[in-house]
Amino acid sequence: MYIGLTGATGFIGGKLIDLALRRGHEIIAFTRHPEARIPGCEMRPFSLDRPPDLRGCEAVVHLAGESVVGLWTQAKKERILKSRVEGTRRIVEAISTLDTPPEVFVCGSAIGFYGDSGEAELTEVTPPGEGFLSETVRAWEAEALRAERTRTVLLRTGLVLGQGAGTLGAMAPVFRAGLGGPMGDGRQWMSWIHLEDEARLILFALENLDVHGPLNATAPWPVRNADFTQILAKTLHRPAIFRVPAFALRLALRDFSHELLDSKRVLPAAALEHGFGFQFSELEPALKNLLG
Repeated sequence: MYIGLTGATGFIGGKLIDLALRRGHEIIAFTRHPEARIPGCEMRPFSLDRPPDLRGCEAVVHLAGESVVGLWTQAKKERILKSRVEGTRRIVEAISTLDTPPEVFVCGSAIGFYGDSGEAELTEVTPPGEGFLSETVRAWEAEALRAERTRTVLLRTGLVLGQGAGTLGAMAPVFRAGLGGPMGDGRQWMSWIHLEDEARLILFALENLDVHGPLNATAPWPVRNADFTQILAKTLHRPAIFRVPAFALRLALRDFSHELLDSKRVLPAAALEHGFGFQFSELEPALKNLLG
């Protein structure tokens, strides 16, 4: 299968390329810097200014967008919204011009769709929550669903755990220094997924014709923040005693603090219903695989 991939130079994109090439797929990598070669991939430009050239793509995976990590200034929020909504819009515009559109479009989305949900178990049929990220996710999913001639999957991804990058890349050095601990009261639910399972689930969505609509990319067993920090500290043979007060996070990070303090107990109901097998269902084996 010829797979068009935006965000090809990113954390998830790199893993997906590696797995897809090993499975015999061909990758057409879309990036703002197509002169930067990726081994084994055809390179094409991607921009928010015009639709990309999707000719020859039998499938499209759209992962490009401004990272949500960082201080959410007004300018940062505008970049997040613009990159996600307009980037998706350009993909859909490109699909609409093709005589033979791609068979499937997997659009990267986020569990921020659900907002702060306390103890509730969240599946793909749960209605949206409130807040900036929920509103942003709804806007960019609406753009993706305009690709009416193509089977569309909305990949709502949780915290992706991988070596040296993403959430774990930021947390591990702090915990190795013995400075880690729960955030706020530690009772908020964290929904995570191992990077290997994230890439496998994307290919599963491409290859299985019955998969469409929202698809939660989270492991079957979410954990509370306090348990996450204890398991991470145990894996690294360090204590986890430095609790970060909620007020300090809100003061330092403002709106972005919601991403650390809000509770999202997200379950991958659709993935399990369609028979996807997670290699890393529980947190401790996942962390041992990545850090042990």
